[in-house]
Amino acid sequence: MNRAIAPFAALACAASVALAAYASHAAQAQEQQRLAIASAFAFGHGLALLALPVRNGGWAQSSRIAFVLGIVLFSGSLALAAFFETSTMLAPAGGSLFILGWAMLSIDHLRHP
Repeated sequence: MNRAIAPFAALACAASVALAAYASHAAQAQEQQRLAIASAFAFGHGLALLALPVRNGGWAQSSRIAFVLGIVLFSGSLALAAFFETSTMLAPAGGSLFILGWAMLSIDHLRHP
């Protein structure tokens, strides 16, 4: 699973830069705001995923999975809504996965300092 996560994380960071550029130069009002938020969260969690492989515990692995799903659901939902006027109903689930991922990473650090 880790071999697939690093390329995904790097692509999430790359896509976030592209989303931010589009938001700054071409998007309108609400779309601009949605893309900026999607970009920030995808970039931050992409970087976190790139840093997490140094942790090998089960909680860290669960955290990685939560971050990947969070990027797809949260950032993906906002980006799709900006580009295709779809619903953002999956964004809260993605945000919850981000929170859960950070909580699991905290547990991993407490159990394995």
